[in-house]
Amino acid sequence: MSSESTTVNYPEEFKGFAVSDPEEWSNPKLISFTPKKFDDEKDSYVHIEVETNGICGSDLFVIKNEWSHNEMTYKKGTYSPKGQIVGHEIVGRVKYASPLAQKNGYNVGDRVGVGAQCNACLDCYECKNNKEQYCSKSNGTYNSIYPDGYVSQGGYASHVSCTTHMCFKLNDIKLESKYVSPLLCAGLTVFSPIIRGIKNALEEKRTPKVAIIGIGGLGHLAVLLAKAKGCDVTAISRGYSKKEDATKMGADDFIAMSDEKVDWSKYSRKFDLILNCAASTTSLDFSKLLPSLNIYSNFVSVGIPEKTEVLKLHPVQFLRNGCGISASLLGSKDEAYELLKLADENDIKPWIEEIPICSEGVHQGVQRLSDGDVRYRFVLTDYHKFFGTGN
Repeated sequence: MSSESTTVNYPEEFKGFAVSDPEEWSNPKLISFTPKKFDDEKDSYVHIEVETNGICGSDLFVIKNEWSHNEMTYKKGTYSPKGQIVGHEIVGRVKYASPLAQKNGYNVGDRVGVGAQCNACLDCYECKNNKEQYCSKSNGTYNSIYPDGYVSQGGYASHVSCTTHMCFKLNDIKLESKYVSPLLCAGLTVFSPIIRGIKNALEEKRTPKVAIIGIGGLGHLAVLLAKAKGCDVTAISRGYSKKEDATKMGADDFIAMSDEKVDWSKYSRKFDLILNCAASTTSLDFSKLLPSLNIYSNFVSVGIPEKTEVLKLHPVQFLRNGCGISASLLGSKDEAYELLKLADENDIKPWIEEIPICSEGVHQGVQRLSDGDVRYRFVLTDYHKFFGTGN
């Protein structure tokens, strides 16, 4: 890997790897940029000096511009950089805490984490009922326009600036930062529907039965976390190439969708939850999957396909067991802390590969993820070495 490095004139500037043209998505360029301006008298916010950041599939969709097909969001910004810095599985240390942030318990030197959502309004029904991820006035950690016209910038950077409500305190978490990073987006994304999907089974004092489709960046975490919650887990994949890995993760059963010899009758009304972690649903056979759901149970999708993909189903497919199909977005702050405690107490370590942050490292990470060459999450590391931070 390259011996490239740089220095940052903090607090006047942050530096990070940005994409300004979707045609050049695999070669983010190092830029200097102005941090988001907050109000010290009104805002509870922090500057975070980044230590690790997970590479997420969402990063690819944004830098390739595959979710909108319109001009990239950064072009609508005012004083934000002329490019988009992605990354929303951020772990680091508080470098600056506003007076209100200090009042809320955030202090310089604290270890903190930020996932895909960096703030919420705190006043709406959703915010007041632990559903902050559905706040209509929230901002994403990157690629999201603030009211002042700044486009949020993510964790492929020396520093991140954000409000504290969706900034998670990690001082009491023993897991290394490189393992915490993937939990903050991917982990929370699967954990939230799992704990909701198994609630009835736990209330009925029986072992929840969960099926996980797609044993990748999201799916492998779903297996690890569902097992930690005491579930009977069936891993579902296209073929058998990931069966051995799924078994090591704790899966009790394995189904290859391509195997025509699978006896689906033995799975009739078995699952309390089917969690789809695959990015596409076009290859899924719903005539087999939906009948395997228990009465009133749900097929929940957390994998997000390209904008052009359409799912077509007939209402009759839901009738015999009253099942449903839905999606789930991230998770609440309370769910995030529940997840972090569970992972810490059970020493749950995502299956990761570390990549030192630098031009070559960022290129390698996004290109290999696009190629499917990852088992199962990449985490960018060595931030202090590259940016000259950590002092």
